Amino acid sequence: MCGILGIIGTQEVAPLLVDGLKRLEYRGYDSAGVATLVNGAIERRRAEGKLVNLEALLDADPVAGRIGIGHTRWATHGAPTEVNAHPHTDGKVVLVHNGIIENFHDLRTELAAEGEPFETETDTEVIVRLISRNLRDGGTPQQAVAAALERLEGAFALAILFAGHDELMIGARRGSPLAIGYGDGEMYLGSDALALAPLTRRICYLEEGDWAEVTATGAVVHDDAGRVVEREVKLTATSGAMIGKGNYPHFMLKEIYEQPTVMGDTLHAVLNPWNQVVKLPDMPFDLTRITKATIVACGTSYHAGLVAKYWFEQVARVPAEVDIASEFRYRGMDMPQGGLALFISQSGETADTLAALRYARDQGQHVLSIVNVAESAMAREADAVMLTQAGPEIGVASTKAFTTQLTVLACLVIATAAQRGAIDREREAALCQALTEVPSRANDVLIHDDRLAELAHEVAESRDVLYLGRGTGFPIALEGALKLKEISYIHAEGYAAGEMKHGPIALIDENVPIIVIAPSDSLFDKTASNMQEVIARGGRVIFLSDAPGIAKLGNMAAATIELPVIDPFVAPILYTIPVQLLAYHTAVVKGTDVDQPRNLAKSVTVE
Repeated sequence: MCGILGIIGTQEVAPLLVDGLKRLEYRGYDSAGVATLVNGAIERRRAEGKLVNLEALLDADPVAGRIGIGHTRWATHGAPTEVNAHPHTDGKVVLVHNGIIENFHDLRTELAAEGEPFETETDTEVIVRLISRNLRDGGTPQQAVAAALERLEGAFALAILFAGHDELMIGARRGSPLAIGYGDGEMYLGSDALALAPLTRRICYLEEGDWAEVTATGAVVHDDAGRVVEREVKLTATSGAMIGKGNYPHFMLKEIYEQPTVMGDTLHAVLNPWNQVVKLPDMPFDLTRITKATIVACGTSYHAGLVAKYWFEQVARVPAEVDIASEFRYRGMDMPQGGLALFISQSGETADTLAALRYARDQGQHVLSIVNVAESAMAREADAVMLTQAGPEIGVASTKAFTTQLTVLACLVIATAAQRGAIDREREAALCQALTEVPSRANDVLIHDDRLAELAHEVAESRDVLYLGRGTGFPIALEGALKLKEISYIHAEGYAAGEMKHGPIALIDENVPIIVIAPSDSLFDKTASNMQEVIARGGRVIFLSDAPGIAKLGNMAAATIELPVIDPFVAPILYTIPVQLLAYHTAVVKGTDVDQPRNLAKSVTVE
């Protein structure tokens, strides 16, 4: 979840490192640091807190050097202090690390018994000490690293420099992503293409277990057995120009407003509006023979999977199961032959989801990944890939990634249903038409931004907020509650509306806002009854519905937001937008850090 960057350059690298870390700060912002080599000696600067603190330190105490590494941290082992900040060094070796070393305690005990001093609480320091010991035993930097990697258990991406070796940087990965960037007389290491975008578009992604010797003229890559291997260098479409905030005060608001565009881009890749047919990418399996869909994801992507479960079962008539990735493989279940295992991740590097993918592959499943990064590990390791066209998402709270995931899932379900004969041609065309209209209808929803900003003042004064929905509205209730928790730090829960009377209704009083998600669908009357139960107990309802729904019940609610009349199939996509905006404006009212909420990071690459 940390961000790492390394540069062997032709100019002073510290400013470039800081600039690159700004693009990686979404991965973690508990502390930051850089280290360079100056005449063979290690120079290091570190600061607790966000990157601006490191910038201020470097302004006051600059560091030279044309080779360097940088790090922005999401704390795992050890408090987020300057002492625990990366890079870590013993004066001979300096490195940055993304991941978790699971056997660090055993290694630390072993090394301490040999007299190695430890200065930090981190798992990372054992890597420094292990490599340094190997150097003292007579190994070259390459040999010292290779021997150390054999001892490490867990996940890591590493960038390593060595005192006295001004032209050498070593990178390694296992379980955490790492890319090599190729420049003109310069070379780079980075956590992802976004970090390297302004520096180069020529990217090589290291594969699982790879480590690389990087010099100013190129890279030599070794696999986990130490063999020299070739890894393809590709041109990435990621651009440094894609990550500015423009005129928006926060990335999150910008990304909410980008949703009509990116949903349209996602649809254009797979849906032909003229003949109203979804054209899926080539898949080495037959969707008509799928016996079951197993959907696995984390966080917001898990909520997208919950919506997809309703769609698969109601529209495509395919049994579907949804699992939280961090729990999935620990049940040790036998998966059905001919099953489809579907993995959803914005980054395509989510550690728990990637581990679940490998479990499903070993179980003989057909593996399909839905990701936003074409070069990601989940994309490379799947049998087939469907890409969301969301572009870089910098705000930690996912918005446009979620709605583009829903868009892709909707297309997948329509195509599956049509191929299996679960829907006729008329219904297929109607569903495609409903999806085609989503970007335009999303623009209509954004018109309510000012009204939602007003309602946010009331929500911001609350200690607890409840979200209610039925059918595909239930996952959107969960997503709305998650967004509010993430960025405003208000306790919020999402419930299936029918479950209220089985316990949660005890929480209702006049101080608890209830956001009800209720499009005019086959479940509207059931939701209406649950809403009346809440109002009878003093609950203040913010009612999200369309014109027919508001005509029936709007006068009972404390506030209403009118959404377009749409096919219920696409309702969860559009009803997501107002809950995103409500969470955003509530966080602004409370004065929290919208784009970088406490304790969170964007890309979760550790278990």
